[in-house]
Amino acid sequence: MLSVETRHAVHAEHAKVMDTQALRRHFLAEDLFRTGEIRLVYTHYDRFTLGGVVPAGERLVLDKVDETRTPNFLDRRELGIVNIGETGTVEASGEVWKMERGDVLYLGMGSGPVTFGGQGRFYLASAPAHQPYPNRLITVGEAKEMKTGSVETSNKRTIRQFIHPLVMESCQLVLGYTTLEDGSVWNTMPAHVHDRRMEAYLYFGMDETARVLHLMGEPQETRHLFVANEQATISPPWSIHSGAGIGGYTFIWAMAGDNVDYTDMDIIQPEDLR
Repeated sequence: MLSVETRHAVHAEHAKVMDTQALRRHFLAEDLFRTGEIRLVYTHYDRFTLGGVVPAGERLVLDKVDETRTPNFLDRRELGIVNIGETGTVEASGEVWKMERGDVLYLGMGSGPVTFGGQGRFYLASAPAHQPYPNRLITVGEAKEMKTGSVETSNKRTIRQFIHPLVMESCQLVLGYTTLEDGSVWNTMPAHVHDRRMEAYLYFGMDETARVLHLMGEPQETRHLFVANEQATISPPWSIHSGAGIGGYTFIWAMAGDNVDYTDMDIIQPEDLR
């Protein structure tokens, strides 16, 4: 079963007057992972699409998606797939990849229908593409790993870069994930914006009752969302994207836009936030 929800772009002036319900409706994807379903959120931020797939031992096929107006979803798109569940399989272009928890698969433009199987819980991140790049499975051990933050600032964390210029080529999709160490709660602080790219976060690995306080909005006009396990936030180019969680968590970050320069960002120091 396939379902697709469309999210239109929101101007920063509009977001200033939104109440909690409206903020959640526009910027939070709450129900991505349902057993036996493919669930997509098609956004008008750089036409970035995110989603969840839970085959639960069956075979689920991602093929035609009406919102793209192409015979196949990947005819003019590239796709990043992250397995956040148990062992699963992904099949495309006549190849089958076995994916363990934490592995990332890149599928280039023109890869055709994609079949999901096994016990994986697959997070999807897709952006328009202008040329095909080779399909590639990147295991956790093959990712570019970076340690950053400190215990003193409660943000000691490990960043793993997968779909990234230091690891492989893509058209515009950049993807990886960040894991907070025990006792650290803050991600991405100091905060930043990047007017040339949008970004989305999927939070996972959290206890059922835990929440992340996700900060968003313009730096001098911030808002917040309380986010549960396996929920995703959509961050427009004008918005910061930062947060603090109750207990351990990991978040998948994925970006699309003008370039694939991970460091292309404008840092906002805590004293400048409002």
